[in-house]
Amino acid sequence: MKNFCWWQFCITNVKHRAMNIDRMEFISWMERIIERFDLLSAHISELEKKRGSVDGEELLDNQDILQMLKISGRSLQRYRSIGKLPYYTISGKIYYKLSDVHQFIRESINVRTPKNYARE
Repeated sequence: MKNFCWWQFCITNVKHRAMNIDRMEFISWMERIIERFDLLSAHISELEKKRGSVDGEELLDNQDILQMLKISGRSLQRYRSIGKLPYYTISGKIYYKLSDVHQFIRESINVRTPKNYARE
């Protein structure tokens, strides 16, 4: 007598049951799955729109800025304090407009030209 193996029985049973699913049942399951994907897609799109925007412009929080600029929290606080980086407080949380961050980056870049080297 063969040794009985529970997991092999389960696999065989699942394979047998899977083969017995008729075409209409399969189509029905696929339609349900597609409906769920559509619902999830709509929900994700809605969340992306709500993520943070003012006047159609994306808002970034402190963590986003720290990762983007690779600076410390203290440096970010200093840029806010001296007015180099405009910010907005919403419900006690600080946000930055993406366009303001881009402007800050453009203003912070030191372009070195041969004339600059001659002065040093």
